[in-house]
Amino acid sequence: MDIKTEITRNVLKKVRQLEVRTNRLLDDHLMGAYRSIFKGQGIDFEEVREYIMGDDIRSIDWNITAKMDRPFIKKFREDRELTVFLVVDISASLDFGSISLSKREVLTEISSLLAFSASRNNDKVGLLLFSDRVERFLPPAKGRKHILRVIRDILFHEPQSKGTHLTEILSSLTGILKKRAIIFLLSDFLQPNLQKMKQLTDALEIINRRHDLVCLKVEDLKERELPNLGCVILEDRETGEVLEINTSGKNFRRKYENEKNRYNEVLGERLKKSGIDLLEMNTGDNYIQALDKFLRSRNARRR
Repeated sequence: MDIKTEITRNVLKKVRQLEVRTNRLLDDHLMGAYRSIFKGQGIDFEEVREYIMGDDIRSIDWNITAKMDRPFIKKFREDRELTVFLVVDISASLDFGSISLSKREVLTEISSLLAFSASRNNDKVGLLLFSDRVERFLPPAKGRKHILRVIRDILFHEPQSKGTHLTEILSSLTGILKKRAIIFLLSDFLQPNLQKMKQLTDALEIINRRHDLVCLKVEDLKERELPNLGCVILEDRETGEVLEINTSGKNFRRKYENEKNRYNEVLGERLKKSGIDLLEMNTGDNYIQALDKFLRSRNARRR
């Protein structure tokens, strides 16, 4: 067996394992939460028929009623089909993980759950992978074969760049998606400063005006607080910048933690103000419970 064939077999095996695991996790409980949230995007006209006692009088077609001299109503049916679009960050910062899974692995499993949920619901699924550029784009489609291709690309796509430029990607997205869609944006949402964050949240608000945007943010607990390790050398996975810092100072560690918390608070506040749903989780969280709780909470709010 040649190397190419062996690699292909290993890729297919990994995708199949993730499919089996996802299907086990995707029980009726989570499917119910998904269906209750994401309903049809509108209604289509079906027919005009004569009024029957008990029909909603608001459905009466007064023009036809006047012509026929007896009441008629318009019937509509819900446009059930949805387009679900996964926009997944695969920049180098997602490779970090201090527990069992990296941030990218967590986002991959959540993406799989969402993709299979949409597929079971007969919805179309599309994919955009990004770093500081669009790395991969799959137009929305249906079917198991397409879903497995989506999962394969999230698992194994090798980024051309280590960096990230989420604001620019969102600008590109407005031109890519012509039809209204449910967009799941999965990222760690790392930005260099609060000034850059304003540009990001403005771009997110523009997307949300036309689409139904849901942001899923993942971080590792070690990113929120620095351990006391003395002098350490850190490298930025995206830029390659190397920095030596002294973590033994209590004030330094407290300042880092405060700035990180402030960043998360400002991001949450701005998204809430723009009407954008945000689900935050850590790499050590039970993401099934977190996702289920989020979907049900979202449904309760919208009711």
